[in-house]
Amino acid sequence: MSPRIHTLPNGFRIVTELQPSMQSASIGVWVLAGGRHERIEQNGIAHFLEHMAFKGTKRRTPLQIAEVLENVGGYLNAYTTRETTAYYARVLKDDVSLALDVIGDIVLNPIFDPHELEVERGVILSEIGQALDTPDDVIFDWLQEATFPKQALGRTILGPAERVRNFTRDDLAGFVEEHYSPERMVLSAAGNIDHDRIVAEAEAIFGDLKPHGRDYADPARFEGGEFRKVKSLEQAHFTLAFEGPAYRDENIYIAQTATTALGGGMSSRLFQELREKRGLCYTIYAQSGAYSDTGLTTIYAGTSGEQIAELAEVTVDEMKRAASEMTMVEVDRARAQIKAGLLMGLESPSSRSERNARMLGIWGRIPALEETVERIDAVSLESVREFLAQTGLGKASMALYGPVKAAPELEDLRERFAA
Repeated sequence: MSPRIHTLPNGFRIVTELQPSMQSASIGVWVLAGGRHERIEQNGIAHFLEHMAFKGTKRRTPLQIAEVLENVGGYLNAYTTRETTAYYARVLKDDVSLALDVIGDIVLNPIFDPHELEVERGVILSEIGQALDTPDDVIFDWLQEATFPKQALGRTILGPAERVRNFTRDDLAGFVEEHYSPERMVLSAAGNIDHDRIVAEAEAIFGDLKPHGRDYADPARFEGGEFRKVKSLEQAHFTLAFEGPAYRDENIYIAQTATTALGGGMSSRLFQELREKRGLCYTIYAQSGAYSDTGLTTIYAGTSGEQIAELAEVTVDEMKRAASEMTMVEVDRARAQIKAGLLMGLESPSSRSERNARMLGIWGRIPALEETVERIDAVSLESVREFLAQTGLGKASMALYGPVKAAPELEDLRERFAA
C-alpha cells in the first residue's frame, strides 16, 4: 500500500502507510528541531526537553506515562538528533488511538515539574559522564566539533555538563515555543492502521496549534581540522571525516555506494586490507551521513598505540587506491547491500513510519521505493571513483583518542593522498 499524506490547515502533516497483514502499528511525532537549532547558551536543551516529556503532563504523572502503554503490551520512546526530535510508540492495532493520545499529551502538555526537572538533570549528567567514558562514542562528538567548529552542528547533542546544570523550566518552555510549531511536525504511522481515523484524532489533538515559521538553524560550513587527545587506553581510536552530499543532493546515493564499498562490510576494501590481511584492527568501517545542507563521509577504526601510524597511512592508501581501482563487482555488491538494507528494514512498521517521517520532512513527499532503487541502480563505477577522488582531495577533519602520540598529522595524510 502506498503512503497517504494529509496536511492540517495549520501546516501539521500526517502520513500513514497501511500494512494490513500486521497485528501491530508504529506511530510517532517527528519534530524538525534538534541540536543544531539551539543557540550556544541552549546547547543540550533539545535532548533535555525530550527527557522531560516523560516526566509528567497536565493529565498524567510520570508513572502513568510509563504504565499506560506497557499495560497493553506496547512501548513508548524518544530520541534526539542534530536535526530532529522524535516521540514514538509501538502498540497492537487496537491501541493506536491510545498511543496517539499519549504522544500528543507528552509533546503538547509537559508541566516541567521543578522536582522532576532536578531528578532528570541528574540522569542526563550521568548520561554525559557515561558518554565521556565511552571512547568510540565521544570521539564522534570531537570529530563533529573539529569538522564544524564554533557552529551549532559541531556541538554535542547532550550538551556540556555546565549548561545542563543551569537549564530552567523557562528555558525548556522557551525552546518549545520557538520550535514546536505545527508546520515543523510530522505525524507518521505504519502498520495495521486507519488513515481517516488517525487524521481525525490528530486534528483534534494538534489542530489548534498556531504556526509561526521560525527556524534558527544557521547554514553549515564544513571547515575541517584536527582533534587529538592522548590518554592511556587499551585502544587508539581513529576517525576521519570528509565533506559529503546533503540529503537532497543528487550525489547522495553515489556517496552511500562508495562508502559501502570502501568500508561497509566484511568484504569491503578497508576491512579486508586492514583487518584480514594486516591484522591492524578489530573494528574498521566507513559510512555516509547527511544533513539538510551538508554531509559527512566518515571512517572509524580502533587499533593499538603501536599500530596507529600504520593504520592511518594504510587507510588513506586504500581510499586513494579505491579512487582509481574500484571495480564494478565491488559497486554491484555495495548497491545490493544498500538495497537489501533498505528493503529488509521496511518489513518493520517502526522502520516504515520513521522513513516516511524523514522523507516527508526532507522532500515534502514520500519517494516511491522503486524510485529510490532506481537511483541506487543508476550509480556507476565512474561516479564512485570520481566521488572518492574528489572526497580525498577536499576538506577533511580527524579526531584521535587514546595512545595516539605516534599518529601522523592530518596534513600529512592529506599530502599522502594527493601524492
